[in-house]
Amino acid sequence: MAAIVTEAVPARSIDTDVEVVAPNFKRRLSGVTSTIVQLIPIQARSLGIATLGPGLPPALPSIGWWQLGGLLRRPRGRPFRIWHARRNVEMIAGVLLRDVLRAPLKLVFTSAAQRNHKPFTKWLIRRMDAVIATNPSSGAFLEVPHTVIMHGVDLEKFHPRRGPEDDFAASGLPGKRAIGCFGRIRHQKGTDLFVEAMIALLPQFPEWTAIVTGRVTVEHQAFARELERRVAEAGLTQRIFFLGEVPDIKLWYRRISLYVAPSRNEGFGLTPLEAMASGSPVVASDAGAYADLIVDGETGRVVPANDGKALEGAIRTYFADPGLLEAHRANALADVRKRFPLQREAEAIERVYEGLWAKGERTG
Repeated sequence: MAAIVTEAVPARSIDTDVEVVAPNFKRRLSGVTSTIVQLIPIQARSLGIATLGPGLPPALPSIGWWQLGGLLRRPRGRPFRIWHARRNVEMIAGVLLRDVLRAPLKLVFTSAAQRNHKPFTKWLIRRMDAVIATNPSSGAFLEVPHTVIMHGVDLEKFHPRRGPEDDFAASGLPGKRAIGCFGRIRHQKGTDLFVEAMIALLPQFPEWTAIVTGRVTVEHQAFARELERRVAEAGLTQRIFFLGEVPDIKLWYRRISLYVAPSRNEGFGLTPLEAMASGSPVVASDAGAYADLIVDGETGRVVPANDGKALEGAIRTYFADPGLLEAHRANALADVRKRFPLQREAEAIERVYEGLWAKGERTG
């Protein structure tokens, strides 16, 4: 997941500039936060959109908490504002603003979860004016009308190698090719499945090096230490590297030749798109939306979640066949550029907004 780092921009005027509010009520970086960070700059080209909340880059157009009172007034040029929530707490805030404080708002919710929602969440979702599902699987758990809009990837930020610094050799690590597994290190993400596959395969394929990046939170430190212990016990500390959080993950996507997404459970999962846009095929579990993102046997391989042997076997096919690896690298790049540009996602979301505004204008 990538963050945008540029200079701060002035806060938007609630009266003249804001038609859509995209709240982010979580300080820590997450997949939802990454979606907001990547989408808002594109949406801001055609919409008066602003974020609200902590943990976001200062370059994003935003409103401050002190401006919330302005939401009680009708926006200039629109029958109402749109409050686009992506978490329960943000839906709760929207319902309070609209139904208790009588703010002229319509509520939109994006759901990525692939599970039966709890009763309170279902209650909140029924109170939304429009609902978006990030993939057909998450939509199957919704009991209300919804629009499926798949996430996209920023093809300007995630791109194939362009210079010597993008080559794996520039990393200074041993080996000729790298395989990567990026994201938070925890059981849910299947990091242990990746490590076990590498312990089994790397002794047979000496040209390959494995890279693991990502944050380890306090509650998962014992899990991470156990992985490092297994690597040391296997004598592979110079073949499997734990880099922690890296300053620029986009660079590491360009340096690897194969990406692995072994999650046991996932909401959507952006990393395969980021990898394919950077020129890598992907071996992934069937968690989240991975099976919708990867064309199995053409842009990568999809295996059952929590099946370590299947994961190992799929990776082995690429290690053993450089020609297949290169063919699928080209396929992955072409497919992601065709099906998953971020601009397409932004345009589809804007059509949902415009549909609500059109109804409001006809009835207002």
